[in-house]
Amino acid sequence: MRLGVIVSLGASTALGLGALLVAKVWMPAHAAHATASSQAIVAGVPVVTAAQPIPYGAKLDAHYLKVIQMPAGSAPVGAFTSIDQVLGGPNGPPVALAPMTVLEPILPADLSGPGERLTLAALIKDGDRAYTIGVTDITGDGGHVMPGDRIDVVLTRELSQTQGAVSRRFASQVIVQNLKVLGMDQNANPSSTAPSVAHTATLEVSVEDALKLATAAQTGTLSLALRKPGATEIEPVKSIPSMDLGPDTPTPGQKAPPPGTGVRIARVDRPPHEPAGPSVVVVQGDARSNVPVPSESAAL
Repeated sequence: MRLGVIVSLGASTALGLGALLVAKVWMPAHAAHATASSQAIVAGVPVVTAAQPIPYGAKLDAHYLKVIQMPAGSAPVGAFTSIDQVLGGPNGPPVALAPMTVLEPILPADLSGPGERLTLAALIKDGDRAYTIGVTDITGDGGHVMPGDRIDVVLTRELSQTQGAVSRRFASQVIVQNLKVLGMDQNANPSSTAPSVAHTATLEVSVEDALKLATAAQTGTLSLALRKPGATEIEPVKSIPSMDLGPDTPTPGQKAPPPGTGVRIARVDRPPHEPAGPSVVVVQGDARSNVPVPSESAAL
């Protein structure tokens, strides 16, 4: 009986010592490994983001910005890693060229150069130009085109016609496609939402497209065709002459013009005091008279 108790106590003691050994040796190592793994997951790269909504045209300062940690694979290319990189330019802080939301990463394309004021030139992409064309409430899509939208430009021109042609012939064609609108009149704010009728549209174009628009503006009327957001495809489009819209003569179902609405030849009656036959006009001072002259056939 005593031997069984002694064996039981000895086994319990051995198990207790083993548990103590495990607690002192294995648990700290496992905890350290877990902590290291957790840190590896959380660790990332610093990225400067918007601490609050930044409006278009705002001159940046520290209260607009904050640094957060992002996984290295998720950080946008070209993002700033410190606030000093954004504000520490030699000419002063930049200006926001686009509205930004909270925690949106700040990118160089969204900012003007250090110390620059907000100008349309700061919005132009490298290698492109800003070119302005005239528009109306109709050719400008009724005022619904906003800065930042994408459009196509359509040219409508009159075709050459032969001398004495009765009807005029026109043709329309797409000159350039998928152009970014930089401004409508003096408004270059891409966050604009209220439609307004403008008289000019400033577009971001290549040098070649600027030449096309300059020539087209002298040969006909330019109008804008608004694109759906995200639509960037370039489609082959042929010129459409006016004769492709249908014949000039009335089609079945159309009524012909009522009789008598064409060209009419009016009858001109001779004044009663003038002779019906050949005559000679004789002028004496202010007096004028018609003297009948017999014809050769009458004399015979």
